[in-house]
Amino acid sequence: MNQDGPEDIAAARDEQSSRAVVVSDTPVRWALRGRCPRCGQGALFAGFLKVAPGCTACGLDYSTIQTGDGPASFIMQIAGFIVGFSALFVEIKYHPPMWVHLIVWLPLVVALSLALMRPGRGLMIGLQYRNQ
Repeated sequence: MNQDGPEDIAAARDEQSSRAVVVSDTPVRWALRGRCPRCGQGALFAGFLKVAPGCTACGLDYSTIQTGDGPASFIMQIAGFIVGFSALFVEIKYHPPMWVHLIVWLPLVVALSLALMRPGRGLMIGLQYRNQ
């Protein structure tokens, strides 16, 4: 694995049209935070889930990074697993009426899905960038 030094990272940030790829251990962490996977400075998202056209700090073009529906499918599986098994546990243990399930679990699955969607998309973008 090619390890770039601090001077290589600084040079890649300075060149706006640089095709150099800086590989480090933190692109995934930066993308999870909604920052550019190359420099960690520019914003990754222009809206809630809309990816910005490029990094304002280092000039990385985000249009080459495509996640498709991957993050949404993973998030639905994670949220469905958590809420499904929680609802099953509550049903077996306490036997509440159906309206309690609807009031508790439907908002929870929506909130959980929305809360995980942006970090999930950032994760996929960071992994794509790190793995080329």
